[in-house]
Amino acid sequence: MTSIITGDIINSQKNTPNNWLNPLKTILNTFGSTPLTWEIYRGDSFQIEIKPTQALLACFLIKATIKQFDNIDVRLAIGIGEKTYQSNKITESNGSAFVNSGLCFENLKKSTLAIKSPFPEFDTIINIMLDLAQLTINNWSSTSSTLIKTTLETPRLNQSQLAEILKSTQSNISQGHKRAGFDEVSKLLQYYQTKIQTLC
Repeated sequence: MTSIITGDIINSQKNTPNNWLNPLKTILNTFGSTPLTWEIYRGDSFQIEIKPTQALLACFLIKATIKQFDNIDVRLAIGIGEKTYQSNKITESNGSAFVNSGLCFENLKKSTLAIKSPFPEFDTIINIMLDLAQLTINNWSSTSSTLIKTTLETPRLNQSQLAEILKSTQSNISQGHKRAGFDEVSKLLQYYQTKIQTLC
């Protein structure tokens, strides 16, 4: 069982690719190499294969990376399933994980993050949670996004250590986490990872 994330940048023309393209590539590189594991195509669309347990964390990291820059956001669709054909390019591989990701992406509409898996009951619950989470994460400011990205990338650091990295204060980090809903995001990630381990 694997997972495929299909994504594209919303309003990509409103911010120069010089700003967001390299940070996006850097975050995708942490999960594998291109074009086998991930690929950017049509300028502002991308696909990445990732372990199902890591898929939601990857989405939050990508979201926080892109929302550091003004006027743009990212749509992300997680498809979980099988990979039945392996090409040397991710965009040419195939299987139910790819089909689920594509269908999920086509059905995003107003949502910017959703999941389609072989487990309909799980999908219903997690997608309601993701819709609620988006009331907060779709409104992350560039400052909140930088804080969330740094926190997710360095989970062992405490608030004082994060403050040192971000040249801030511990109380500002604490307030920033509250504003960005970091505790709730962490609980959602924990719930997702626990559930997906039992299913996959």
